[in-house]
Amino acid sequence: MTSQPPRSMQRFLLAHPAHFIALGLGSGLSRVAPGTVGTLWGWLAFLVLQLWLGPREMGFLIALSLPLGWWACTLTARHLGVADPGAVVWDEIVAIWLVLWLAMPMGFLGQLVAFGLFRYFDAAKPGPVRWADRLFKGFGWRGGLGIMLDDLVAAGCTLLVIALWRHFLG
Repeated sequence: MTSQPPRSMQRFLLAHPAHFIALGLGSGLSRVAPGTVGTLWGWLAFLVLQLWLGPREMGFLIALSLPLGWWACTLTARHLGVADPGAVVWDEIVAIWLVLWLAMPMGFLGQLVAFGLFRYFDAAKPGPVRWADRLFKGFGWRGGLGIMLDDLVAAGCTLLVIALWRHFLG
């Protein structure tokens, strides 16, 4: 079995700018755990972007990435004919950027814990994350918002755990 995505998905990735964005510049085409791969890509991209962007510029990038992601995820889901495709990982990328932007500075171990917490909340979908995931299902503007929203709530849950950890144990 090859680790390459099917040729049709590689063509789909490049067929429209929205696909390229929503599929995380190709990271969502991973055959194994695309959400985790997209989150890892987002973490690495954040670290690289930090070399050139200060906190304010990173905040602007995240703020611009939210409506861009809403558009890209909406269009890509419609083109794939799936309400919340697993290959769409822009939501994970922007959410991990938000977590790291608000929780930094922290060393590698702290970033690894933030990554693990975010992946837990995103995958397990406890309480508020499950609510956000179900709130906007379907196609059209609601679908793209739903794709983004549950990851933003997972990011919020991650940040809450980090804040409580720092308050009580830091």
